[in-house]
Amino acid sequence: MEELLTEFVQGLPLLALLAIIAACLFVLGKGADLLVDEAVTLSLRHGISKVIIGATIVSLGTTLPEVTVSVMSAVNGKPDLALGNAIGSVICDTGLILGIATLVGVVPIDLYLMRRQGLLCLGLGFVIIIVCLPFGNIGSVFETGGRFPQIVGFVFLAVLALYLWLSSRWAKNVESDFGVESHEDGSTGVILLKILLGLGLVITSSHILIHAVEETAIRAQVPQSIIAATLVAFGTSLPELVTAVTAVRKGHGELAIGNVIGADILNILLVAGASASVTRGGLVASENFFTLIFPAMIGLMLIFQVSTFINTKRLTKTTGVFLLGGYLAYLYLSL
Repeated sequence: MEELLTEFVQGLPLLALLAIIAACLFVLGKGADLLVDEAVTLSLRHGISKVIIGATIVSLGTTLPEVTVSVMSAVNGKPDLALGNAIGSVICDTGLILGIATLVGVVPIDLYLMRRQGLLCLGLGFVIIIVCLPFGNIGSVFETGGRFPQIVGFVFLAVLALYLWLSSRWAKNVESDFGVESHEDGSTGVILLKILLGLGLVITSSHILIHAVEETAIRAQVPQSIIAATLVAFGTSLPELVTAVTAVRKGHGELAIGNVIGADILNILLVAGASASVTRGGLVASENFFTLIFPAMIGLMLIFQVSTFINTKRLTKTTGVFLLGGYLAYLYLSL
């Protein structure tokens, strides 16, 4: 089956490949959207606050495309695509999605969340850079790159379990202003079937997407790490974009900011961690990561975090301009 799919995409003209990529990205978004909607429907019945839903349940759902694409890439021998998608999605979430959300509506800041999960997210950004450094020959990092070890992938998954446990504890201390309404529509059985349907759409479309992107990258003579950190990262981040913009426009900006922070943490711990854990040699971090991708990730994270110390009530339009501008600059330099 794998060989047939590879031969199929290799025989297609470039326009057909681009059409398949666009179709896969669309199905990815719809599949993850379905997963999120039904997961939220189940969670709302328990009265969980919106900010925690955004940082845990919604972000888990919207991160599924990144997890699937990156893990399958790693299993199929494309570790640079796996890590590029994980870090590229963090950049896309923080710069593009949060930037747009801030510009189209009000994004209130929950200081309790920001001083815990927000700073945890920034700290994990520095940690993943450090573990990728080639300590045996660190002077060559900008020429030969580094590697994300497999053992660290298992450590990240353990930290993920701890993070999810802590999130459930932090949920008890979130202000009641961020509560949600009860939602009782639909039987549990129907909701679970919709979740399975969404999962099937995500897995199938992401599997085809990997092959189409790889073939397109080869023909365009563009490094796979760059393609993964831009095109694929944007496509797999579409669920977060749709969720964030919809939440802000409906007056639920706290759901948007929680979703972005949660998705960033999950991209580092779950996406990168799971991808590395299934790859014996770990994930390749080419020189592009250290010259552009990692600096862009940390730069956008710092803009976001610093802005919450300047204005502790809501993200300003100025912050949105800086975040979106930073993402566009990164995209220009990548291409």
